Amino acid sequence: METLCTDDAIRSSVSLSGDSFYFASPWKSLVTQGRFASLDAPAWQGDDLEGDFQQKVRSAFSAARESGIDKPVLVGAVPFDSRQPSALFIPQRCDYFSRQPLAEQATDVAMPAITSRHAIPGKNVFMEMVARAAEATSQPELDKVVLSRLIDITTAEPVTPDAVMDRLIALNPTSYHFHVPLPDGSSLLGASPELLLRKTGSRFSSLPLAGSARRDRSSDQADQAIGERLMYSQKDRYEHRLVTQAMQEVLQTRSSYLVVPEKPELITTSTLWHLASPIEGEVSCPSENALSLACLLHPTPALSGYPHALAQQWIETLEPFDREMFGGIVGWCDDQGNGEWVVTIRCGTLAGNRIRLFAGAGIVPASLPEAEWHETGVKLSTMLNVLGLQ
Repeated sequence: METLCTDDAIRSSVSLSGDSFYFASPWKSLVTQGRFASLDAPAWQGDDLEGDFQQKVRSAFSAARESGIDKPVLVGAVPFDSRQPSALFIPQRCDYFSRQPLAEQATDVAMPAITSRHAIPGKNVFMEMVARAAEATSQPELDKVVLSRLIDITTAEPVTPDAVMDRLIALNPTSYHFHVPLPDGSSLLGASPELLLRKTGSRFSSLPLAGSARRDRSSDQADQAIGERLMYSQKDRYEHRLVTQAMQEVLQTRSSYLVVPEKPELITTSTLWHLASPIEGEVSCPSENALSLACLLHPTPALSGYPHALAQQWIETLEPFDREMFGGIVGWCDDQGNGEWVVTIRCGTLAGNRIRLFAGAGIVPASLPEAEWHETGVKLSTMLNVLGLQ
């Protein structure tokens, strides 16, 4: 079932517990209730329109329509390693809404006291990881590796997804907001700045981000100067070019029309400047859908490195944890092929009084371990601020 509501009505009437999926975007937003069918099949090779994963998607849509769901939609998340199980499902009910400015919401909701906070890995280990990856990328076969770190937080009392989401929206009003119920009962929440893939009809778009710098909110002049330095940073422009070139290589094989800018532009979040390149195109095959294109791109070099296979080997060697849903993709796709998927960053998982936060940084030969530690710290601040932490 599909209805159109206002964002205020949505957030005031729907609890984000249980099976409720929430996704807010400048383009199209939705919230769901109930669960008709789950799809945990790995999205590995999900770009193959005749492959096993896409056949399962079509079967799920067909079963939903036969049961009386007029316009079914598939929602949820795909992990960083798409060989692992997906967290996707078709809801019983889907309400679409047009997002309005939500920054006026109250942000003074008291969050429970923090009883423990643990970095995984610690600073020294992370900097050793960066140093090893930077050395590896100086070799001809590897150009970039994305390394990440976590923070585990325990609170004195359980935290509700609604409280976290309301503060996320209020503090990051221009981001893509999401809540995904995970199979283990936890929630994946975040405010991603990065659009991986949006498709409507035969047209698609993407806005990859790579290269970032911490904003200075003390003055507009100081802040603008940081943005300008980022724009002309050889290290960050190189990192960004790796991402856009890789995306162009895979998209042009599926496109009748494709435009990738020669140079990036600057965009901002509440905490960071980013280099961004708006990509536009049109699919060559009418059967293409938003999820098949998202699987084609995922993970981009902005989340794994380049080339992906070798970068992933280094990630598995160096990172002392499994990313699971972190660094994956989250979004939706309807049975007509339209949809929107964003990169699962500026995010965390919530399970009662346990919270895990995630952030990563692209490592290239010019990367400095101390600088990458601070960059990931700034990225973590999106979620730390929500919890009242720095």
